[in-house]
Amino acid sequence: MLYAAQSGGGAGSFMPILMIALLFGVMYFMMIRPQQKRRREAEQMQSSIGPGDEIVTIGGLYGTVASVDDETVVLEVAPGVQTRYARPAIARVVNKTERAESVHEEAEVKE
Repeated sequence: MLYAAQSGGGAGSFMPILMIALLFGVMYFMMIRPQQKRRREAEQMQSSIGPGDEIVTIGGLYGTVASVDDETVVLEVAPGVQTRYARPAIARVVNKTERAESVHEEAEVKE
């Protein structure tokens, strides 16, 4: 009887390893993948910013993009008041300018 209890323990030692692997799999699909997707979307949004766009910084400051550089964005926060921010400091775009629509219209005219 003691021998039967010991032989069943071999299959039980595989179960904790399987549970740990399953836990890592769930963590990857629930936490890591969505975070990577949000980071890609933020980088895409920050790279598409252009002059005239109304944006919000991570600090909550609203402004209009005056100019764009490789690493910085100059915002006009009030008439005649311009401040410079790093691109990653842009949280979201409130209003895009109509330049994106004009590009689409020009592409349709060329076709």
